[in-house]
Amino acid sequence: MSREVSEGSPLWEPSGEVVANARTTHFVHWLWDRGVLAETYDDLWRWSVTEVDAFWDAIWSYFEVVGTRGDGPVRSGGLMPVDGLKWFPGATLNYAANALKRAERNPDETAVIFRSEAGGHRVLTYRELALHVAEVRAGLAELGVGKGDRVAAYVPNIPEALICFLATASLGAIWSSCSPDFGSSSVIDRFAQIEPKVLLAVDGYAYNGKRFDRREVVGEIEAALPTLAATVLIPYLDPAATPDDLRTGMRYADLPRPGHDTLEFEDVPFDHPLWVVYSSGTTGLPKPIVHGHGGVVLEHLKALSFHQDLGPGDVFFWYTTTGWMMWNYLIGGLLVGSTVVMYDGAPLDLWSLAADNGVTYMGVGAPYIMASAKEGRRPGDELDLARLRGIGSTGSPLPPEGFAWVYDAVGQSLLLGSFSGGTDLCTGFVGPSPLLPLRAGVIQCRGLGAKVEAFGDTGEPVIDEVGELVITEPMPSMPVFFWNDEGGERYRESYFDMYPGVWRHGDWVKILPDGGCVIYGRSDSTLNRGGVRMGTSDFYRVVEAFDEIADSLVIDTGRLGQEGRLLLYVQLAEGTSLTDELLGRLKREIRSALSPRHVPDEIHAVPGIPRTLSGKKLEVPVRKILQGTPVDRAANRDSMANPEVLSHFTP
Repeated sequence: MSREVSEGSPLWEPSGEVVANARTTHFVHWLWDRGVLAETYDDLWRWSVTEVDAFWDAIWSYFEVVGTRGDGPVRSGGLMPVDGLKWFPGATLNYAANALKRAERNPDETAVIFRSEAGGHRVLTYRELALHVAEVRAGLAELGVGKGDRVAAYVPNIPEALICFLATASLGAIWSSCSPDFGSSSVIDRFAQIEPKVLLAVDGYAYNGKRFDRREVVGEIEAALPTLAATVLIPYLDPAATPDDLRTGMRYADLPRPGHDTLEFEDVPFDHPLWVVYSSGTTGLPKPIVHGHGGVVLEHLKALSFHQDLGPGDVFFWYTTTGWMMWNYLIGGLLVGSTVVMYDGAPLDLWSLAADNGVTYMGVGAPYIMASAKEGRRPGDELDLARLRGIGSTGSPLPPEGFAWVYDAVGQSLLLGSFSGGTDLCTGFVGPSPLLPLRAGVIQCRGLGAKVEAFGDTGEPVIDEVGELVITEPMPSMPVFFWNDEGGERYRESYFDMYPGVWRHGDWVKILPDGGCVIYGRSDSTLNRGGVRMGTSDFYRVVEAFDEIADSLVIDTGRLGQEGRLLLYVQLAEGTSLTDELLGRLKREIRSALSPRHVPDEIHAVPGIPRTLSGKKLEVPVRKILQGTPVDRAANRDSMANPEVLSHFTP
């Protein structure tokens, strides 16, 4: 396990060389030539959120976005998208044209490295990627796919997923994907809402040494989507797989490919739908969130360049599936000219994957870092990670011990980029910067162009106090709309019901006087004991430091005006039992590290902690179950990685 370290302990300081070579520094100098005299990161952030139009106009110009900017304003209409805000009215562009621009400028550079758990290995140059996109684009067009049509994909993180997405985007059609570990009802809940014209699907996948045939599931999905003109089967598990049992099936290799030599791009308005992504769907139908071409292009250029410090020559990897927004973020590496590493399989040894493929920036979920620490791994000693200069962490708050382990066991010169955001904006809006020092447990800064604030009980900004995470100025990657949400009521209720005109994200955050941020978990799963409010991340930091505990979940069953019981569920490490001695140590440590009020009323051992397919703990659904909501109403089993454990969480 990693050493104990207090929140705020200094761990890393950028060298003069790092600052000088940072892409943010180059942007600052570019701004100086245009009369914007920002000296520090804080200066730059304040300018970006007070001169909103000037900042996003500068992003378009600085990155030489492929498209037609036009001479219209940056914004028109209301304050937020839900109020009728339009970004760059009159501008046109296409995401795929921006992602593939290096196919003309540097065609022989590597665009994609693919690895799979089963030993698969492919490499595509930018020229090869563009050729494949042109072929599939022609095939989709022959099937009748055009501007505004939806293409749904039931595929793992493989090159065909990227190729088909770019082909879809190039036509002005709309992409939506689910990972093949999703069950049929979960997929249907998502895809049926958007009425796709084409379904792309694999025959199966491999995970953790097991093979899963999904052809029957694909048939169930197809049968539930009457709008399909075709189902295209990608033989992945079995190269000889055929679509014989599908109503409208054809093999991927048999897509018609007339006139595929020329890759063209449909110019679309800035806010034209690019893809539909979904909320986790742990309760009710998942929200179908629509992002636009322009908003994603500008946001990902900014975030990947200035916060992850990525560009040409970088090899960018993030462990994800196509069912999580981090896949959309990963493939954004093409926008900044990097090589993206796509991996399909279980996270068996991602450190070796990074070493073997010369990864310069590696992203994982915070639980993977903590699991590596508990295993006693020392990747920096075991492997050649000389090229690795950045590690990203997201999915849940990374505790200070996780920060310390990275610097003790992986490398002292790299930048650990803990960041937080969400599917809703398809980005992180608090995160790292190569210009700033890093402290344990503290996210370095608020993102450029992201006016993140903490609202206290009175709905006013507070500093150095825990409050509701809100965004008080619009960002281009905010959803254009929700699908099938005429009038925008569901959109408004999701983010703007508490503070009209202000985006409420649903997290607790503390913003420090120097701009650093600490995320404390979901505000709707807060522990409120005797008026003392605490985020669940604080609790997990204490409990999961015990070697005997592999994972945990804490639930406060209280309701408004009525205090409930505080319940702690622990998944024990192999060979460990929940003895009276362990219970005593747990309670004493919680009392000492947190407060006497937060000593659990009950502690139960369970075989696993319920998580979504993207790895997030199901705090709110379990809370509803414990308050009496039937399990099948509180949680969607098909959106879970381990639905079998729900039976252990009952009133």
